[in-house]
Amino acid sequence: QVQLVESGGGMVQPGGSLRLSCVASGFTFNSQHMSWVRQAPGKGPEWVASISSASSYTYYSDYVTGRFTISRDNTKNTLYLQMNNLKPEDTGLYYCARAPRDDALQRQFWGRGTQVTVSS
Repeated sequence: QVQLVESGGGMVQPGGSLRLSCVASGFTFNSQHMSWVRQAPGKGPEWVASISSASSYTYYSDYVTGRFTISRDNTKNTLYLQMNNLKPEDTGLYYCARAPRDDALQRQFWGRGTQVTVSS
C-alpha cells in the first residue's frame, strides 16, 4: 500500500523558515521522481518543486525559486522541502506527490498534506 506522510508544517512569521518532510512507503522510492504541490485556501493546486530519482535534477516554480530547496534521502525514503524567507502568499496545504512535474497536480499521487501558515 502506497503511503506518503507529510510533516513539519506550522505557523511562522513572514521571513521565517520551515522544513517539510515526507516519508514514503509502498513503492520503490529511489526510482520515483517526486514533487511538492500546494493549495491555498479557495484556490486550485499549484506545483512547487520537483526532484529526479537520484537528485540529479531539481525544478522550481518561479514563485519559490531562490527561497525553497527540494531534496531527498533515498536511504530514508524521505523527501524534504526547505522553505526560507516565507511570505504570506506561501500559506496553504503542502502535499508530497509521487510524480514528476507533469503529473504532480493529479490528486491520486498525493499524501494527506501538512498545513503551512505564514502570518504576523
